[in-house]
Amino acid sequence: MLLQVLGTAAGGGIPQWNCACPGCSGARAHPRWRRRHASLAVRAGEGHWYLVNATPDIGDQIEARPGLHPGPGLRQTPVAGLVLTDAELDHTLGIARLREADGLQVLATSPVRRALRDRLQLGAVLGPYTSVTWRELPRRGAESLDGGTSTVQISGIPVSGKRPRYAADAPDDDAWVVALRLYDSVSGASAVYAPALAAWPDRLQQAAAEADLVIVDGTFWDDEEPRRAGISSRTATGMGHLPIDGPGGTAELLAPLAARCLYTHLNNTNPLVDPAAPQHKRLARLGIEVAHDGMEIEL
Repeated sequence: MLLQVLGTAAGGGIPQWNCACPGCSGARAHPRWRRRHASLAVRAGEGHWYLVNATPDIGDQIEARPGLHPGPGLRQTPVAGLVLTDAELDHTLGIARLREADGLQVLATSPVRRALRDRLQLGAVLGPYTSVTWRELPRRGAESLDGGTSTVQISGIPVSGKRPRYAADAPDDDAWVVALRLYDSVSGASAVYAPALAAWPDRLQQAAAEADLVIVDGTFWDDEEPRRAGISSRTATGMGHLPIDGPGGTAELLAPLAARCLYTHLNNTNPLVDPAAPQHKRLARLGIEVAHDGMEIEL
């Protein structure tokens, strides 16, 4: 199983266009601080890739990875489809960017699909340009990533009923936000990808305990970060993101795992944006890493 990390930033990217916080200012001064919106590419087969989440950076993310470039045919692309972990705008706005495709396959849970089709009217918007085939992301069991011959199996683990603001009045469902479990039936390797975590349910714990690789939500370093930075009156948990540090933080949950563990989806206020921040050493002592754009991981 081959994975490519296309981006590691939370909504707005780093730097965010209208923000002068230390993280964004640092990214403008130091290009190595820059991060595109969190996304992952998963190889379903030779020359056959699925992108996890469709961010506003999707065009640049594809161009940055030669394995995702089109060819040899004029409009032949290795990008076979999308997998969505939620319906948030920073994970779905890039769908419209792919309107030039001959056809588009999207795996998502039913509440996410309904939000995009009924609230954002994506079906009606994209209809004149391309055809979109929606596949239900399985919550129980697993199925081939490409729906056919791929040895990579995928399933969704519901982690939160957090709805995007544009669908705040939509019905409750625990699959508004899911973690993904990817399993290679040939190598036996498995990975968990969870860029947004408001909770850590038992099924996620089991999948993480059995995984070879775990990549999870690192939006905020601690629970008070959003209030301390002045970006919100709510805490990290109040905004739907488990913090990294502190009692009940995800670092405590990741440290005992046998898997290689990495953080993604960093907010611009997170001190980990600075490669020299001491928080990196604290995580390293626990055996935890921070993912960076462009990483390639083979399991």
